[in-house]
Formats: sequence, structure tokens, C-alpha cells
Amino acid sequence: MFDIGWTELLVIGIVALIVVGPKDLPGMFRTLGRFTGKAKAMARDFQSAMNEAADSAGVKDVADDLKNVTSKKALGLDALDEVATKFENWDPMTPEAQAKAAETKAAEKAKKAALVKERTEAAKKMHAATAKAKDGKTAAKPAAKPKAKAPAKPKAKAAAKPKAPAKPKTAKPKAPAKPKAKAAKPKAKSGDKA
Repeated sequence: MFDIGWTELLVIGIVALIVVGPKDLPGMFRTLGRFTGKAKAMARDFQSAMNEAADSAGVKDVADDLKNVTSKKALGLDALDEVATKFENWDPMTPEAQAKAAETKAAEKAKKAALVKERTEAAKKMHAATAKAKDGKTAAKPAAKPKAKAPAKPKAKAAAKPKAPAKPKTAKPKAPAKPKAKAAKPKAKSGDKA
């Protein structure tokens, strides 16, 4: 009830022995026992009185109805519970599971072999038809008519307006060449005359 362990009870007993004393300790435990007995009897009487009141008010019937409404069967969870139980108990190494796996594997292998055989025959037929077409014995039927290509669009130059004939170039008189600036002459020193 109070989550008291043996070590806590031992500590309480030692403290009670020291505080109360060895002479009065048995009397105290007797009184404590009577008190707890009376408290438990009162709790039992109270609980039975409450149960009787609930029965007379019909609370028990409502509680039973509520339990029935929220049962697994009413909610459809019983089937889910069965499946979960089967899944928990399923063992992939049981003989039935191994036999089923072997059957599935054999069926897949047979299906794959049939598909390979069918593809091989189709390839042989196609090879024979192409060989005959190459020899010229039979003309191969065209698979579909080739789409007619749209006429090529003329290039941008051809689509542009025709240019007017070029004017003959006339020789323009060249402007006379500008005289180049003469190199600066060194200044004559005061002593030199030119």
C-alpha cells in the first residue's frame, strides 16, 4: 500500500525501540494492530455499502452494457486478434510452409522456362525472316509506312528580300597627307650659331 520495504520497517522498528523503550513496545504494537484492524473493517463496510447503492441504482447493468459494447467481438477486433495470434505462432520452417515455398519456386521456374522458350522461338522466326529478305527470296513487308518528310525550310538568306544591285564604287580622292611634325631641333646654345 505505502511501498515500504523490509529495510524501512527495520529502521522504523529500531527508532520505535529507542523512543518507546523495550517495556512498552509490545503494548504499542498491539494497539497499532487493533487500530489498523478497525480501519480495514471500516473500509470494507464502506465499500460494501457503495456496491449495494450502485446495484440498486442500476450502475452495474450500465457497466455490463458498456463492457459488451466495447468488447473485441462487438468492435470486430476478435478477427484481428486471431490473425495476430496466427502470425505470432507462424513458423516459416514448418513442413507445410516449406512445401508451399517449394511449389511456388517450381511454378516460377516453369513460368520462366516457358517465357525463355517463347522468346527463343520468336527470335528464330525473326532471324529466318530477315535471312530470307536478305537473300531476296521474299520481300520483307514494311512494318509501317515511313512518314513523309516535310519539305526543308529555305534558309534565311534565300527567304530574305532580293538585294538591289550593288553600286559601283568610285575612287574617292584621297586627302593630302598631313605633314609629319618635324623632330624638335635641339636648342642652340648661346655660344653656337647656326
